[in-house]
Amino acid sequence: MMSGIRIFTDGACSGNPGPGGWGAVIVNDDGTERELSGGEGQTTNNRMELMAVIEALKYTGAVEGPITITTDSVYVKDGITKWIFNWQKNNWKTASKAPVKNQDLWKELLSLTSGKKIQWDWVRGHTGHPENERCDCLARGEILRFRY
Repeated sequence: MMSGIRIFTDGACSGNPGPGGWGAVIVNDDGTERELSGGEGQTTNNRMELMAVIEALKYTGAVEGPITITTDSVYVKDGITKWIFNWQKNNWKTASKAPVKNQDLWKELLSLTSGKKIQWDWVRGHTGHPENERCDCLARGEILRFRY
């Protein structure tokens, strides 16, 4: 893991689509932490996974040092580190020529990561990783705002 800002993220949905939430924990160089969360009444799990990363990166703003982002979403990690380059090259179409889902969020994430030194780490969800569990709790708490 690089030194610098560490971002942990998770997204969740009750039904897919359904009410969704996202959570992020940002740990600064000095050890201070910030929790962020939000949600939508009708969304998908993948959109919430992307929103968690996007909102955390927006919060960190113009940080120039290294950033480590830890997610339990293979969709997010592989999407931004592997798939996005072909999507761009193919005019935002998948290998099967279908439009890329969540294009709006992928484009925003690409813009937010451009020029930054980011290490992407994946962890298996729901296995006791402390920050991932915190993010999951934040995301699930947001879902409750739309369920009742």
